[in-house]
Amino acid sequence: MKDLDRYVTIIGKPEIDEIKSLGKYLKGRRVHHINSTKSGGGVAEILQRLVPLMESLGIKATWDAIEGNAEFFDVTKMIHNAMHGQEVDFSPEQMEILEQTNRQNEKLLDEPADITIIHDPQPLPLVTFRREKKRPIWLWRCHIDLSEADYRVWGALRHYVEQFDGSLFHLPEYSKGLGIPQYILPPAIDPLSEKNMELTLEEVQTTVDNFGIDPEKPYIIQVSRFDRLKDPVGVIEAFRMVQEWHDVQLVLAGGSASDDPEGVKVLQEVREAADNDPDIHILDLPPTSHIEINALQRGARIIIQKSLREGFGLVVTEAMWKGKPVIGGAVGGIKTQVIHNVTGFLASTIEGTAYRIRQLLANPGLSDRLGHAAKEYIRSNFLLPSYLKNWLLLLLQQEHMGERITFLD
Repeated sequence: MKDLDRYVTIIGKPEIDEIKSLGKYLKGRRVHHINSTKSGGGVAEILQRLVPLMESLGIKATWDAIEGNAEFFDVTKMIHNAMHGQEVDFSPEQMEILEQTNRQNEKLLDEPADITIIHDPQPLPLVTFRREKKRPIWLWRCHIDLSEADYRVWGALRHYVEQFDGSLFHLPEYSKGLGIPQYILPPAIDPLSEKNMELTLEEVQTTVDNFGIDPEKPYIIQVSRFDRLKDPVGVIEAFRMVQEWHDVQLVLAGGSASDDPEGVKVLQEVREAADNDPDIHILDLPPTSHIEINALQRGARIIIQKSLREGFGLVVTEAMWKGKPVIGGAVGGIKTQVIHNVTGFLASTIEGTAYRIRQLLANPGLSDRLGHAAKEYIRSNFLLPSYLKNWLLLLLQQEHMGERITFLD
């Protein structure tokens, strides 16, 4: 319980007390999360914080990641792109690779669990073992926007999804027509994590200096994996337009997740687009660089997230929590967080992004107003204790759905 008490000063004691009360009804329940990677990307970061909080309430929460070779992750990256709407040439042989790798991970289900939560498409075929392993409740947590998913790939995966007891999506528009219950559960950030905790001005400045960023010039930053869907090359193009009017710097900070084989190629494309410009800083950071990212965001004048497609966009949540003005692509969950001209700006084009950057650089008062509103909006809606509360309510609902559900002894 002490873990939850650390959030009292951030969201208030009544909210914490309510979460503790809900947790008492789930004490001793065995909840098993499974995804595709333990590091890199928003899903892993959420689970790194959510699982210990569940444990602090007396829930027996565990988390595993499936293992696979490079060929498997090439296939799952293709699936990821297809779920975001890209047309791909997905063959029966590639489906067999997905299924075979999941069969090789069957051992992850050997220990009993009351509720099994599968995250995203990579471990989907594990649900075929639900009867054999005698695990009563299975939920599929989808962190991807399926609204424009390639119908052929989605058709190949749907029969797995409909073997679950329920599916969870970030937003209503991300879901698909399914023959199982669907739930809406937006994600959240941990305000006490290394990536989001308060830092001193000295800590921020030291980090900025260590990366060779000129302290005399303001800088704009985008923090994201080197992924074409994050459009880092488009950010550079927008920055070129801004350079004609303002003496500023651009920082592109990120890295690659272990389940994303395209990251190295995209990083090379970004470096070529930067063309050795001394005002463009490309930082290829390891997935453990949480304090560094925190400091870089806090030191920035403006934060950008020019995604072409997006799940929920927790990097935007993190940026807004820092009280910074954010310019985001008008896609996915960014639209839920960035209320245009209230908590930030939305932009759909390179030119529009450049225009909003110029507007904020020329108007510090506007930047301050948007940044303050952004932080309070995140405080009220997208912090980890609220996310935990929503999970508890969902798990309690699953327990009381009917006689067909019986927890294991």
